[in-house]
Amino acid sequence: MGLEKFFPFPQDLYGFHMTNLDVIKELYRAFRQKDYDAFIQICTPNIEWIQNEGFPRGGTYRGAGAVVEGVFKAFKNDWESWSFDIEQYLDAGETIIVIGSYTGCHQMSGKSFHSPAAHVYDIDHGKVCRFRQFTDTKIIWDAMN
Repeated sequence: MGLEKFFPFPQDLYGFHMTNLDVIKELYRAFRQKDYDAFIQICTPNIEWIQNEGFPRGGTYRGAGAVVEGVFKAFKNDWESWSFDIEQYLDAGETIIVIGSYTGCHQMSGKSFHSPAAHVYDIDHGKVCRFRQFTDTKIIWDAMN
């Protein structure tokens, strides 16, 4: 039996307990570095990932594997560049809110965009169980056309 029984919450490389804010910072690191195994480890198996309707590939994804394949890996098919630049973290206990903005350049149109956004993460026993996205999708679609 592993140490999870005694230490059910995520730990960093040095064995220290990760706060909910640390978990979300690790999620963004995993995304930037395409460390999908780390992403899967910090999410519940049945994570609910809700992207705005009208957002490219928007909708609800269930399961960390579905998020990796349907969201993270899929963006490289349409976008020359894509990033989420973090401006502020808001720690509300079991919910972490991240304020920032998307920037990107669409492969086909060659157009760039900048769209303010908010990400809301719900944490359950140290793992991300739900993501909700709020952004102006029209700005992004304008870059695609």
